[in-house]
Amino acid sequence: MAKSRTKSRARKRRSSKWRLLALLLAVAIAPLLLLNGTVALVGQTPIPPLSPRFLKEKWTALGAFARHLPNCLLRGHAKELDAIVAHAEARHHLPPGLLAALVHVESGSRVHRISRAGAMGPGQLMPTTAQLMGVRDPFDPEQAIDGSARYLARQLARFKDLPLALAAYNAGPGNVSSAGGGGRIPLNGETERYVPKVLAEYERRAALLAKIRTPPRPDHPGNPGVP
Repeated sequence: MAKSRTKSRARKRRSSKWRLLALLLAVAIAPLLLLNGTVALVGQTPIPPLSPRFLKEKWTALGAFARHLPNCLLRGHAKELDAIVAHAEARHHLPPGLLAALVHVESGSRVHRISRAGAMGPGQLMPTTAQLMGVRDPFDPEQAIDGSARYLARQLARFKDLPLALAAYNAGPGNVSSAGGGGRIPLNGETERYVPKVLAEYERRAALLAKIRTPPRPDHPGNPGVP
């Protein structure tokens, strides 16, 4: 009988330990689930619920979005995104359609997007890049797109090569520069796919722009007004 009671107490102790361990585990992962879930919902991005990566960046992005939201709800966004992009391209001497292609690939032109790495806004600026470019609200289209335009123009001026400039925008210039002063597209599982996507979208937009700018050929060159 005493032996049976001893076994029962041992089982209860083991059960209590497992319950405590489960509680501690739940307490530990709850903030992770909450952070990733909120970013996925707010930023319109699928994120593994238990992903431990880029926690600081995602937290910073959520803070920036929280600061942006009240003004956004009260005033909205004043201009169409396409017009803002076109003005930024002209202002910073970027090839027409290049920044538009980048924004399309980066965010699908969604101004409130947050990536699984914590990149923010239409041009997907990382928190450190937004700070570097003086972008106070990375979810405000005019501020964010102007910052993206300036950052892209900086990479074009540095590398003097469009694929390398796009790679630097995506992966950071330090990951593109080589010791000899040249550059390479880093093979990190993302950038080598990103660059061709932006180039393809840029070429598509450039072809459309060329069609718009090319006047139709008249059927009768000598007298186009006569049918």
